[in-house]
Amino acid sequence: MSAIIWGANGQDGPYLAAVLKDNGINSIGVSRAAGFVHADLSNFEAVSALINEQRPQYIFHLAADSTTKHAAWKSNYEAISTGTLHILEAVKQFSPATKVFLSGSGLQFKNEGKPIKETAPFDASSIYAATRINSVYMARYYRSLGLNVYIGYFFNHDSPSRSDRHINKKIIDTAKKIAEGSSEKLSMGDISVKKEYGFSGDIMKAVWQLVQQDAIMEAVIGTGDAHSIEEWIDCCFSLYGLNWKDHVVKSEGFVAEYKILVSDPATIFSLGWKPEVTMAELAQMMK
Repeated sequence: MSAIIWGANGQDGPYLAAVLKDNGINSIGVSRAAGFVHADLSNFEAVSALINEQRPQYIFHLAADSTTKHAAWKSNYEAISTGTLHILEAVKQFSPATKVFLSGSGLQFKNEGKPIKETAPFDASSIYAATRINSVYMARYYRSLGLNVYIGYFFNHDSPSRSDRHINKKIIDTAKKIAEGSSEKLSMGDISVKKEYGFSGDIMKAVWQLVQQDAIMEAVIGTGDAHSIEEWIDCCFSLYGLNWKDHVVKSEGFVAEYKILVSDPATIFSLGWKPEVTMAELAQMMK
């Protein structure tokens, strides 16, 4: 059995490949990075040629520019909206038995400060959210044509492979540098904001659990357990024996996107999946 992973070089790709390998599935990684298969999602001919050649049992679409900033409008539209359409149309034409998984986001839902589940209304609050919403409706359309298309709405999750442009990685990297003698300060905005601190390896196990279903096609994938950024900062600095209050300064003028972003993972929990790694254990892993 085989699978194609678009976005194989991102944070989640290697963890998903490991889950697939554990289940006897050979994965083909697609990415713009060296060492991977190249099949640009904005190019239908390239996408369809790969799908037609491989006829895989599974396709996982994880590719996206992981930011809500408007400046990323083109890259996110091409990867998420155009990419989804190209994958689904190619599957329809050449490999209709393939199961397709699309990554979604908790950020595409209306956030009223309460736990969010997959039935919550959408909210096109950013270009990133709008492209995610667009991909969901394409998935539902192609599902009506007989395709098996799954969507997992991801909430915040991290791993040691996070790049330092992500705030959670920046926090722990800064703590490490200070512990090693740096005099720098960590500039932060509203540290009372709450979000989830899931582990990517756990989240990819949930993806695998979802695509084994026949009836459930969409599910929120998260821990359902929110912690403040302050808690994460304290956790990271404590690993190095530091008091974070001595090294963190407030960034003026910062406006947070939300006060809390937390999932209601009842559906995915009902399938037998539960997160294994705690926030403290995640910080230790990323140390």
